[in-house]
Order: sequence, then C-alpha cells, then structure tokens
Amino acid sequence: MTGAPRAAVVGVGTTSFGKLPGLTADDLGGWALREALADAGLTAGDIDGLITSRVSSYEAIAADHGIQPRWVTHLPAEGRMAGVAVHTALVALATGQCRTVALVYGNDGASAGATYGGGVGEAYGTSASLAAPYGMTSPGAFYAMMLQRHRARYGTTEEQLATVSMTFREHARLNPNAVMRKPVSLDDYRSSRFVVEPLHLLDYCLINDGGAAMILTVPEAAADHPRPPVYVLGAAQSAQLVESDFPPDDFWAGALSEVDTRAWAAADRERSDVDALMIYDNFSPNVLFTLEGLGYCAPGESGEFIQGGRIGLGGELPINTSGGHLSESYLQGWALAVEAVRQLRGECGPRQVPDASLIQWACASPIVTSVIYGKEL
Repeated sequence: MTGAPRAAVVGVGTTSFGKLPGLTADDLGGWALREALADAGLTAGDIDGLITSRVSSYEAIAADHGIQPRWVTHLPAEGRMAGVAVHTALVALATGQCRTVALVYGNDGASAGATYGGGVGEAYGTSASLAAPYGMTSPGAFYAMMLQRHRARYGTTEEQLATVSMTFREHARLNPNAVMRKPVSLDDYRSSRFVVEPLHLLDYCLINDGGAAMILTVPEAAADHPRPPVYVLGAAQSAQLVESDFPPDDFWAGALSEVDTRAWAAADRERSDVDALMIYDNFSPNVLFTLEGLGYCAPGESGEFIQGGRIGLGGELPINTSGGHLSESYLQGWALAVEAVRQLRGECGPRQVPDASLIQWACASPIVTSVIYGKEL
C-alpha cells in the first residue's frame, strides 16, 4: 500500500526480569529507556515524542530523564496497549507530530504483589460486580471458559495445548535473561496444579518485575543510528469492547482476521513470508486462538498445527522465540516487541531465527492488534 505510515525502530532496551525489590515501575521504565537511548546512540534531548504505559505518568518519566517532548501520550496499563503504543507512534511520526519517539513501559508487579484479578480489590472486567458471583474474578477464569468451549467444539486436547508451554520453555532455556529456564516435560505439565480448570499453572503467564523501551523515528533518519534499523511496515487495531466481560464466541477470530488484513495491506507483504511470530501469550490457549484468527491454520486446527516442532526454533513457524510471557517475562507484550527487533537484527545468539527478515507481532484481546516488522522498507 503506497504511502502507508512506516517508522524505523532504532533503539530497544530491557531490564533484568524477575523479582527486583526496591525498584518502582518508574525506575524500571527509566532503566529500559536508558538502555534504548544508548542502543540508538541518542540522548534524552533528541527525543521529541513520548509514549508511556504502566509507569506512574509521562510527566514523571520526562522529568526524571530530561525529556522535553512536543508530543506526548500516556496509555493504560493493560497488555493490549503494547501494540496500541506502536500503532500510535506510527501515526504520530507520519503526521509530523514528532520525529523521534520513545515508548516506555515499567512493571513492578512481582515486588508489588500483583495478582492480576485474583486478589482482594483486584476486580476484572468492566462490570466485575456482575461477573464475580459466578467466579469470573480474573483473566484466567475468562480464558479457562474459552478453552472449554474450544475443546467442546473442536476436540482440542490437553496434550496438544501442553506443546505451547513446553516449546516456549525450550526457547527460554536459550535466553539468559528469562525468568524460567527449567525444562518442562509433558508429565510436568500434566502434574502442575489447576488454577482455573482446565488451565494448569503452566498455562499461565509469569508475574515479574521488568521494563522495556523502544525508540522509533521517521524512516529517512534510520541510517543516522549505530544499529541496523528495523522497520514497522504496518500496524492495525480493532476494538471489540461491547460485552467484553464475556468470552467472545468466535475467540476473537473476526477481529483478528480484519486486523490481519489491514496490517498486511499496509506492510505490502504476504503472510507466507513471515519468519517468526510473536503472540501475546498471557495464557497458552491464546496462542491457539491467535493462530486461527490470523489464518495460519483453519478454525479448530491449531492444536494439531502446533505439533511436530512447527512452532519451535528450527520449525516452520517459530513462535515467541524468547520464551514469551509463559517463561521469559510478563511485560504485557512489550518484551515480545523487543524480541522481534532483536531477531531481525540478528542479535539473539543461540535462539536466532536464521536470516529472519519479516516478523509479525499480534495480540488477541478486547483490543486486537497486529504489527509487522521487517528488515527492509
């Protein structure tokens, strides 16, 4: 699609992941921002756009790091905002609101004792008081119901779903910054306790501390930075917010298909050219739903599709090569975006996807998002 907005990612940064006591979300976001600035060969004075999420405020990040942006926005904390942040940056750069924008995320969930919907005072959904009496108090309950429906409709098995957890842990074993690196066997998966049946503990994302940041600039400035640029070729989002307290009957397939079509049209590329896929794996079934919705396999066929090493390193479609939310860290999509950039730069060591040139990032949630990253414009 000629003239579609595009941008160059010229810097990325992450913190350590795990439990990092004494560091606030702002501290962690700032740590990642400093790493990203150094990676891009920039100083805070070079940044004229700022997008923040999960930190206390854009004002705190700007003041603490000496950024004087002429364009700024602060996004909610939900993980679906990682794709929204990139999409928003793309539009801001294309419309001349800024020239170089920093995206900053920090999460002190482990140290702060976050449970993401499972604790006292942590309601889930827009109408939590209506859902809570029925046990729908957390995202896990939401996805457990979706998985039950998928199993009833398509016959998806526990053994098939276990492939997600086992594969991503194998990827994390090659990632020195991953929180969980101990191998997971099928017996380990089966014997892990149910949290909300049929979801096992190993179907759940981690709760950890960490930060991630990205620096995006206009494509014509890409060559002015020390690292090879990675381009945002296309991005799209679609909200499915009416009755979003209840699992969608189609597993978000309709919204995923629409977003996928628009993102690929903007990128002017073909899905068949994808070298790796980064899927928002807050719970392992979301990998199945996303694969089907994006059209990598037909509805109901994802359980079979992921078998035989297809989604592992060396397979036909490597997914979440860092270990993802299940094993590397839960930074709500942000670390997966950084992983896409590092893969395309060839910086991932033993988990590198050979000659990767095109990677898709996608999130299925009440706001469905897709971002296409490539080595070439």
